[in-house]
Amino acid sequence: MALIEDYALLGDLHTAALVSRDGAVDWLCLPRFDSPACFAALLDDEKAGSWRLAPASGGPATRRGYRGDTLVLSSEWDTPEGTVRVLDFMPPRGEAPDVVRIVEGVSGRVPMRMSLRLRFDYGSIVPWVRRQDGGLAAVAGPDAVWLRTPVPLHGDDSATTAEFTVAEGERVPFVLTHRESHLPHPKVADPEESLRDTERFWTEWISRCRYEGPWSAEVRRALVTLKALTYRPTGGILAAATTSLPEQFGGARNWDYRYCWLRDATFTLQALLGTGYTDEARQWREWLVRAVAGDPADLQIMYGLDGTRRLPESTLDWLAGYEGSSPVRAGNAAAGQFQLDVWGEVLDGLHLSREAGLPTVEPAWDLQRGLLDFLEGHWDQPDNSLWEVRGPRRHFVHSKVMAWAGVDRAVRTVEHHGLDGPADSWRSLRDRIFDDVCAHGYDAERGTFTQFYGSRGLDAALLLIPRVGFLPWSDPRVRGTVDAVRKELDHDGFLRRYDPDADGGVDGLEGQEGAFLACSFWLADALHGTGRTAEARRLFERLLDLRNDVGLLSEEYDTTRGRQAGNTPQAFSMVGLVNTARHLTATDEPVDTRAGTRPPHR
Repeated sequence: MALIEDYALLGDLHTAALVSRDGAVDWLCLPRFDSPACFAALLDDEKAGSWRLAPASGGPATRRGYRGDTLVLSSEWDTPEGTVRVLDFMPPRGEAPDVVRIVEGVSGRVPMRMSLRLRFDYGSIVPWVRRQDGGLAAVAGPDAVWLRTPVPLHGDDSATTAEFTVAEGERVPFVLTHRESHLPHPKVADPEESLRDTERFWTEWISRCRYEGPWSAEVRRALVTLKALTYRPTGGILAAATTSLPEQFGGARNWDYRYCWLRDATFTLQALLGTGYTDEARQWREWLVRAVAGDPADLQIMYGLDGTRRLPESTLDWLAGYEGSSPVRAGNAAAGQFQLDVWGEVLDGLHLSREAGLPTVEPAWDLQRGLLDFLEGHWDQPDNSLWEVRGPRRHFVHSKVMAWAGVDRAVRTVEHHGLDGPADSWRSLRDRIFDDVCAHGYDAERGTFTQFYGSRGLDAALLLIPRVGFLPWSDPRVRGTVDAVRKELDHDGFLRRYDPDADGGVDGLEGQEGAFLACSFWLADALHGTGRTAEARRLFERLLDLRNDVGLLSEEYDTTRGRQAGNTPQAFSMVGLVNTARHLTATDEPVDTRAGTRPPHR
């Protein structure tokens, strides 16, 4: 089984595919990110669905990379017979989703082998396959897939195979197209035209990037990845392209991340706005207003790509799981959790959009007013925290701080933008939350804020206290918290989210997890904010070294095994890269990127 970091990403802003170093598409959900996979070897083996295209001699590519700032993947193999290149990409979605693979002869004459195993519904359904118009058609229930190529195809042990030789200067295309089985066959994509269209789309999109600094290439690649995790029809932003890649290898901390977390999307919004992508911010705001419309008390932490609320969690017991990590899950029961910080994140995101120059729209301000009414009556309730702990609800400090931030943004909106609202009442509420957190969430003996009221444990999210403007970077409580978090949550120089064993087991789950990459980027920001910029840069460079060969990061890093862990590519991690690069590039002085002017020291 390939390592998580062995995979590269393809995408068409509707769905995504993962391609391994040995030329296998081991993950693809059609027609959407959250549809059942037709290639699910990532979570089992090739019998669950895979599409391999590589030299007949096998083995990993000698070298690979994206062509420029695009999602066109180029993989090259040096073989005894010569050198061959495979271009993999998904063109911008037209009539139907396509995966295009073009084999290029670079030198010599290289024997090639193609093996296609389509398995619908996460590997559980073997389709009916028949020859059609020089290619093949595969049908099962609601799904139909067509493969078009000029080389002869053969049936072989429940797979479709092709063996051919490519000579220097030759190009052999394969085009895989999906459509609902009750609809007519879509137009076959022209592979060379699709290649030009795909390169043009990504080149034009990244040309709008405003970031200039020492990490330009790294930031551009991260931004392309974040864009690829955007569902174009609605503007929703995914947390990751996969489900059930483990946080602990062989363990049960396996979750479905193919949905839109409001928190993750808000952090992504910061990265996009900070690099010039206001269109994406506007689309996200429109998606948000639609998704959360209704009673503010019903706000969820996550939604489907189109704003769907019900995301029932089930287990796919016929899949063994990545390296035996089970269960494999589809859906996410955490959608029903109460996470107080999300109200603040949404209010902060809408405020950020307004500060960036997006015009005020009445539905967005009406939504904010409703969310604030809910916060006023519920900020003092325990919740499940941003980490979705499945243990008892607690008074998590970060959740209270984000409630404060939500109210603070409302006050700023009235003061700076002239919108109507009870600013005096909101100021009073903001002060009550502030005083409560400082009285119950700060351990004066240890000189640090704690994970929850009365806790002995810590939380990496405490590093965000100054970033949201709750306290200035110069406050000794901030410095003490940064130092305590850095020491107690250290994981070989990186950072864990929290200690699962603290306070008797805060998350209600068995097992451990690795370094959480987003939190490690937060630590770099915090070191910079507290005047230790040289240390921040060193940590940032170490984090960049964890990327795979095509610039992708998953959710976590297992320092013992030296491997990426968790779902991939992870928006939270890629966002951390972009935002930390921006912070370290902009100035040697700490910048509060989320709150505007800092509140006075209290």
